[in-house]
Amino acid sequence: MGRVAFFSAVVVSVATVAYASVSSQAYTWQNVKIGGGGGFVPGIIFNPSQKGLAYVRTDIGGAYKLNADDSWTPLLDFANDSHWNYWGVDALATDPVDPTRLYLATGMYTNSWDPNNGQILISKDQGETFTSSPLPFKVGGNMPGRGMGERLAIDPNSNNILFFGARSGNGLWKSTDYGSTWAKVSGLPNVGTYVPDPTDTSGYNNDKIGVSFVTFDSTSGSSGKATPRIFVGVATVGSSNLFVSNDAGSTWSAIQSTNTSWIPHKGVLSPAEKSLYISTSDGAGPYDGTYGGVYKYNITSGTVTNITPVSGGDLYFGFGGLAVDLQKPGTVMVATLNSWWPDADIFRSTDGGNTWTRLWDWVSYPTMDRHYTYDDSLAPWLGPDATTTDLTTQIGWMIESLAIDPFDSNHWLYGTGATIYGSHDLLKWDTTARTITLKSLAAGIEETAVQALLSPPTGPPLVSAMLDLAGFVHNDLKAYPSIEFDISVSSGVTGLDYAGNKPTNLVRVGNADVSTGTAGPQVAISTDSGKTWNIDYGSQGGASGGKVAISADGDTVLWSTSANGVQISQYTNPFSTVSSLAAGAAIASDKKINSVFYASSNGRFYLSTDGGKTFTSTATLGSSSSSNTVIVNPSVTGDVWVSTDKGIFHSTDNGTTFSAISGVAQAWSISLGGPARTGGYPALFAAADIGGVGYFRSDDAGTNWVKINDATHGFGSASANVVAGDPRIYGRVYVGTNGRGIFYGDASGSAPSATATSVSTSASSSSTTKTSSVPITSASSSSSSAAHPSSSPASSSSAPPSSATQSVYGQCGGSGYTGPTVCASGSTCVVQNTYYSQCIPN
Repeated sequence: MGRVAFFSAVVVSVATVAYASVSSQAYTWQNVKIGGGGGFVPGIIFNPSQKGLAYVRTDIGGAYKLNADDSWTPLLDFANDSHWNYWGVDALATDPVDPTRLYLATGMYTNSWDPNNGQILISKDQGETFTSSPLPFKVGGNMPGRGMGERLAIDPNSNNILFFGARSGNGLWKSTDYGSTWAKVSGLPNVGTYVPDPTDTSGYNNDKIGVSFVTFDSTSGSSGKATPRIFVGVATVGSSNLFVSNDAGSTWSAIQSTNTSWIPHKGVLSPAEKSLYISTSDGAGPYDGTYGGVYKYNITSGTVTNITPVSGGDLYFGFGGLAVDLQKPGTVMVATLNSWWPDADIFRSTDGGNTWTRLWDWVSYPTMDRHYTYDDSLAPWLGPDATTTDLTTQIGWMIESLAIDPFDSNHWLYGTGATIYGSHDLLKWDTTARTITLKSLAAGIEETAVQALLSPPTGPPLVSAMLDLAGFVHNDLKAYPSIEFDISVSSGVTGLDYAGNKPTNLVRVGNADVSTGTAGPQVAISTDSGKTWNIDYGSQGGASGGKVAISADGDTVLWSTSANGVQISQYTNPFSTVSSLAAGAAIASDKKINSVFYASSNGRFYLSTDGGKTFTSTATLGSSSSSNTVIVNPSVTGDVWVSTDKGIFHSTDNGTTFSAISGVAQAWSISLGGPARTGGYPALFAAADIGGVGYFRSDDAGTNWVKINDATHGFGSASANVVAGDPRIYGRVYVGTNGRGIFYGDASGSAPSATATSVSTSASSSSTTKTSSVPITSASSSSSSAAHPSSSPASSSSAPPSSATQSVYGQCGGSGYTGPTVCASGSTCVVQNTYYSQCIPN
């Protein structure tokens, strides 16, 4: 086993790097198809005036529009780093008078996680384009209670008027100019006082949920005049939480006779019945709900009737999703929130709530009579492709959205925590047979929160890791993946890596299955490119999350956990703490030498040559204070890149010295992909700030850059996303987003000509260099482990050869290189590619 000794550090200036203004290259972007949604769908809204027009809103993935073939088109893919909170949609309204108009209330969080106020996005072309109307407060599309609503409503008689129910005690707001400007409505007796957890100090669960829904009574007015009767529900427990105005919002009075221990979630008007249906739950949702009720308010008589479908011991859930059939007055449906066991359920009444039938019934425990056939062909990972009689959850969970097509009583949709279900044969429910089709109908909705991506040199082109769904092996980017990770370990996967010398060997780490409370080992190993996984029982229970690196030969796992520091294990033995690395360190393995690992933390770089047991600091990375990603050239030992809060740094000598890539203000995820030409340096991809935040590619090791995303593909928050270059296809890159799934991009035009000019960056830097007294060696890797060695010595430097001697594994040549070209005794300068030659031991 090799060892490295280090002498004292010396301060040096960062090397001069050529840089020019960034050009753009056209890319074709498509979603990697996962299908089925992948995340929570809190709102589904049909337009009552135009047949076939419907929208869904999601909590972190923006909004979508329904297509004629049951697929969905995303509307907010233009949201970039400056407008990342557009993807949190807390309310949606489609205009019943002018169906071209669409309004979205957007903003991700009301606490400090989102520093920005919310806005109403206004479209006059059904979501093709939007303008923004700023609000003077925050909007919480991914906050508790996000399934309530709709909080945003358009006056059906005078569509220039809109009402919006805000969170955080900000009350009710009104616009009279199609959403362009807003003013607070005075007089609402209660604006919502319920707080899920007053003891929470993060601001996430201790904020007031606020107004839960706004519903106009279209029967109370006439066209061209403001609708006088408006209903409002608020999140309040213990006092009146339902209110009505009969003078267009000037004054309000409470509606009594509902259980004020339960929060109103939905208020849906049945115009023909002159009634308002209300679903309630004892929690804000979407995860909680142990009790609740369903009510019917008769507008004419002013009376409230409790029409809850179940009672007594059968009532162990709240109610969320609620819909009426406008074609069949008296037909109403309501969904459980939440019935986690044995499954969710949905209730249907055709007589105004007097009697109910349900989607499944007990035959005798544990046998269930499911009144549906189950079709998950569009998302096979959702469950079995047949109706079962066991307790396997099929109907879903977190059902806060439910809608019946106002033009087609057979067509219905509902949203869960993972998909959209529905069918086109709903009326079979009312027949003697009662068997309907339950089908995943979320094609086009990609709402996953991607944590890591891997494009290995062999096997599948892509392996993904994500929250909630664990991850997938993508053998065909355009087909729904048939291989989902076994979630016996880590229901949410946060880190992936492959072994450089055995690239079919993969490792993954992640979070425990929150639905079962599992806190066992959270590391798994695959030797067949992710088809099957084995638990690494060396990992301790309780440790989870973070990032992972596996050694070149696949026998050692280095794990930077989310809360248990950095740990190391070889041959699946118990993990031990790596005391020489700080918690949260960015890590990587060398892809050729089994004993070498790299790390970066708090602005410093670290090297291990003993299989990750110990790390030694080798350099500081300029003035950076945090490191985001460490990546390595898979073909060249010691060729390392680090992305930091102060840019990108590159080393060609195992981290002994680094060059700062000029012009990069900040960088998050970086990755290497296929080279532009045979033998060329791998393409470098970055989610970074290079003259502005975006996504970039360099074909010459950071000298020149092209921007590869465009105005219609912003990818949301750059700091939350991951990129992975495809080593087999030049120019292809995968972008994993926090809410819109995975995109893959291919260059569709020629790259702009390189126009870089030398810009001096020789200002004093805190980058340091340390000298190795003993070369890195490995018992399990030969000294020729650098890929594709050539017998031809490098002589392609653009400056006269230096008389200085380069150390073993140091750079000794390449296009634009001006350093030493004579290698230390015992090593030879070997060409690795056009841009890099390395001193390799003889």
